[in-house]
Amino acid sequence: MTLTLEDRAAGCLVGAAVGDALGGPVEGWTPEQISERHGGRIHGIVGPWYEDWRTARPIAPYHKGDGHVTDDTLMTHALVRVYGTVRDHLDAYAVADHLVPDLVSTPRWIPELEAEALPLQRIFLAEKWLVARLHYGHVDPREAGSGNIVNCGAAMYMAPVGVVNAGNPAGAYAEALDIAGAHQSSYGREAAGVFAAAVAAAFVPGATVDSVVGAALGLAKDGTRAAIEAVTEVAGRYRDFESALAPLRAAVAPYDSVGPDYRSPSLAARRPSRLHAIEELPVALGMLVVADGAYEPAVLGAVNYGRDCDSIATMAGALAGALHGEAGVPEVWAKRVAEASRLDLHGPAAVMAAVTREVFARDRARRRAHESAFATLTAPA
Repeated sequence: MTLTLEDRAAGCLVGAAVGDALGGPVEGWTPEQISERHGGRIHGIVGPWYEDWRTARPIAPYHKGDGHVTDDTLMTHALVRVYGTVRDHLDAYAVADHLVPDLVSTPRWIPELEAEALPLQRIFLAEKWLVARLHYGHVDPREAGSGNIVNCGAAMYMAPVGVVNAGNPAGAYAEALDIAGAHQSSYGREAAGVFAAAVAAAFVPGATVDSVVGAALGLAKDGTRAAIEAVTEVAGRYRDFESALAPLRAAVAPYDSVGPDYRSPSLAARRPSRLHAIEELPVALGMLVVADGAYEPAVLGAVNYGRDCDSIATMAGALAGALHGEAGVPEVWAKRVAEASRLDLHGPAAVMAAVTREVFARDRARRRAHESAFATLTAPA
């Protein structure tokens, strides 16, 4: 049965949020530490790393675990709200005009804080950069990302860009690069474009893991392309995430500037480079390959990989969810995450599906106007 746009949108955005919630409680740790803490590999939603999470360092004051989503989902839903307002393609100016005001002016329920607060009070420093540069600094939105640390901050919430460009990876890539210019530069911005393109490719009827990876490789540049190629090539040798954990880390390590200790980044970490790549996107694609596109093993592989595993699982969940639709995401996980996070996980997907239909109609009208103008220009005298 051919999956509808609505099916794939729900799979993508619900799948991303569930992956985020599963990865949150073990973010920053190694596979060995995760296994020791939980008595083996994680196979579902778990509680926080520390019982005294309000004061325990380095976690405080966030309640990571028990089905709570993190800033990955908060930023994704914020971008959905921008699409719901603009109802057309977005650019860096839309970030300045709509996304930043959303972050600084409207209190929302923040699951990890177990309180209502401004999203600005939860997002990471790399996302606070948006507010400093655009709200206070009045920097040209297209250039505001320059100078920020280069990480996965922009890529982690780009799934909606892939949805609105469903079936058009090149369009998603270009739009995400424009949007992310307000937030990131270098390989952080590149990863945002490539992730959006991969999501758009996963919406193509009959899409496969190979076609998604192929679309990513066809558009990715420099170290991002090299990292994806290296990691997915290694991933193709494995069919269970347990055996793939160490090999995938070894494959991405030459391109990852953070270094072996995720909590103590190297001096060269997160600086612009044409040789490096963020770790999260190549590993997410690698886990998708290992799982042959299936949602559960792809997300659980991402979670048990550790390091920045909430973002890795967000990306893997979005891609696997888009490939298989909402039915691919375990309902028990989705229900528990929605309840624990006090979030409507399906509402954003419905908004994006409706906006995508409207944008496609506008694109078709624009294309026909272009065709008409070109036909007139080239008509025989």
